[in-house]
Amino acid sequence: MRRSPLVVSFSVLALVAGAAFAVPTGATASPAARPAKPAAAPRTDLATAHVRLKHVVSGLDSPVAMAWRGSDTAHMYVAEQPGTLVVVTNGHVTGTVLTENVSHDNEEGLLGIVFSRDGKKLYVDYTDPTGDIHVVEYTMNGLKANTATRRQLLLIPHHTFTNHNGGNLVIGPDNMLYIGVGDGGSGGDPNGNGQNKDVLLAKILRIDPRQNGASPYRIPAGNPFKGKAGKRGEIWMYGLRNPWRFSFDSKNGDMWIGDVGQDKFEEVDYARAGTGAGANWGWNLREGFHPYNGGAEPAGARDPILERPHTAGDCAIIGGYVYRGSPSVPLVGAYVFGDECTGVLRAVTQNGGRITQAAPLHLNVSELTSFGQGPKGAIYAASRTGTIYVLAPA
Repeated sequence: MRRSPLVVSFSVLALVAGAAFAVPTGATASPAARPAKPAAAPRTDLATAHVRLKHVVSGLDSPVAMAWRGSDTAHMYVAEQPGTLVVVTNGHVTGTVLTENVSHDNEEGLLGIVFSRDGKKLYVDYTDPTGDIHVVEYTMNGLKANTATRRQLLLIPHHTFTNHNGGNLVIGPDNMLYIGVGDGGSGGDPNGNGQNKDVLLAKILRIDPRQNGASPYRIPAGNPFKGKAGKRGEIWMYGLRNPWRFSFDSKNGDMWIGDVGQDKFEEVDYARAGTGAGANWGWNLREGFHPYNGGAEPAGARDPILERPHTAGDCAIIGGYVYRGSPSVPLVGAYVFGDECTGVLRAVTQNGGRITQAAPLHLNVSELTSFGQGPKGAIYAASRTGTIYVLAPA
C-alpha cells in the first residue's frame, strides 16, 4: 500500500478546491497543452469542470460491477452481489446471464466480472458459501454463459474472516487477466498476508487464463516472482489491504488502484505503465503515507499517489477510472473515484506521478459500490440501492 514510482521523502496536506488530500510536496500544475496540428484540446481544468449524473437503470439488486463485451455496445452486463449476472439493454434488465451460489456477508458475494477481449469468454470472481474465493471462466452462448463450459482457474482459501475479499477482474493492456485479492480480513491483517509473497491474499495477481497442461492457467513472462522459491508466481503486486477496484488508463496503460484503508486513511496507488511489476504498497506496515502500528517501512515500498483521511468523512475508497470519453464531459485525462460512506465523486490529474489538480465533482451517489467504463470511455457509477448512472455533460 505504499511508495509510488516517484520516490518522495515527505508529504503535505493540500487543500485543493475544498478537498483534503495528502500529496507529495512539490506538486505543480501541469503545463498547458502545446499546439499541435491540429491544435490540441485544452487541458482539463477541474476547478471549472461541471458534470452531472444521468440515470441509466434502476431496480438492480446491489450492483457491484459492470462490464461490456467485445464490440457489443448495446448491452451492459451487471454483477449483482447476491449472485446474479444480468444484462441491461436500453435502461432495462433484459435477461439473466449467470447465477452463482455465493456467500452473503456484507463484503462477500459475486464481486467481479470481465470478458475476454473478443467477448467469447466470461470471467467471474465470487465467494462460495464457505467464504472461499473462486475465479471461474465460462464460454458465452449468445447473451448467456454456457454453464457446461465452467472452468475454475483459481480457488483461494478465505474462510477465517468474511471481509477483504477484493474481487476485481481486469483484462490488462497485455491481454492478461489481473485479479484483485484482499488481505484475508479481520482488521490489521493479523496473519501478515500483505508482506507474505507465498500467499495470494493481499495481492494483485496476473495470469494468462489459457490452459497449460494440467494447470488451468499459465504464469506469464514478466511476472516478478515466476520460478522463485517461496514466492507465488501469480503475484504482480503486493502489500494491499483490499484493492476493491483498480483499472488501467485506456490511453497509456497507467495503473490506478483504490485500496481501502484501516482506521485513518484511504489511498489511491498509481504505477506508470511498465513500472508495476513487483510493486510493494506497504500494507500492513504502512497505511497511506504513514507507519501502521509502528511498523518499519519495507525496503523499496511505494507510497500512494494520494490519501484521504477519515477525518474528512471517508471510510472506504471506491477506485475508478481515468476518463477517456467524449470531450463534452470536461474530465478527459482525470482519474475519477469516490467513497462508499460519503458518496462524493472526486477527480484528480497527475503529471510524473504527482497530483496536479484535485477537486470534488459536486456529485453524490448514495451507497456507492463501484465504477465502470464503457467501450467509448464513459464512466458509470453504481449504487447499492440498485441504480447505475453515467457521467454526462452538465
